[in-house]
Amino acid sequence: MAKTSTKAPFDWRRTPGLGVATGSVFAFLYLPLIVLSIYSFNGGDQVTVWSHVSLRWFREIFRNDAIQLATWNSLIVATAATIISTICAICAAMALERGARLAGRNLSISLIAMPLVVPEIVTAVATLIFFTSIGLKLGIGNLIVAHTVFCIPFAMLPIRARLREMGEAAETAARDLYASEWKVFWTVTLPLLMPAVLSGVMLAFVTSLDDFIISQMVADPGMTTLPMYIYGMIRLGVKPEVNAVSTLLLLASMTLVGGAYLLSKYKK
Repeated sequence: MAKTSTKAPFDWRRTPGLGVATGSVFAFLYLPLIVLSIYSFNGGDQVTVWSHVSLRWFREIFRNDAIQLATWNSLIVATAATIISTICAICAAMALERGARLAGRNLSISLIAMPLVVPEIVTAVATLIFFTSIGLKLGIGNLIVAHTVFCIPFAMLPIRARLREMGEAAETAARDLYASEWKVFWTVTLPLLMPAVLSGVMLAFVTSLDDFIISQMVADPGMTTLPMYIYGMIRLGVKPEVNAVSTLLLLASMTLVGGAYLLSKYKK
């Protein structure tokens, strides 16, 4: 009589040394951010020499007109790009998941997702060449257009996933009750999509707010966003102000990404 094997299935989580390797990777990635945040509360004039706890450099950045202007530019670009890219993402997701079967559906998905896989420097150079070729000179509008195209896949990811997850039962029921397509969208589909839409909004906003490479390539002379201003400060030597600005930008990014994650888990 053959013996039944009782060998447990392979569990990669029990791999020897996996915990140490994982902890080392996280420490390598996040310890510098923690150190930077701690030193942003240093009241001394030296970046790496601790003096005393103080909010001095946070007060300084709120008095710095150049930082405030760069921040406003970043907020304007991020807000406009987020709104436009989210609308485009909703339309694209609806077309891909609820529209008729398209012959080039897979190609369309690949093209929309291309900014996620193509190195950002390639996207930035291609965008600059394209804008130069067509003579596009819209000032801050150039940044908005470039950021919008770059943010669309980030906004579309949670929306498309939500559409696939929730199915079509509720929409079909609304059509059976003689609701028009627009009525179905506004009263059924969009309310059910709203958590994913807000998640996409947050991801698109933080992606645009933190972008440096595309902004550096596309921005007109004199047009500075906050990441570009921080880079300019570092080129002249690291100052304690850089720590404070970076900490605020890091806090904003973490808040938005955390909010996007929580909304993606929310189910109506």
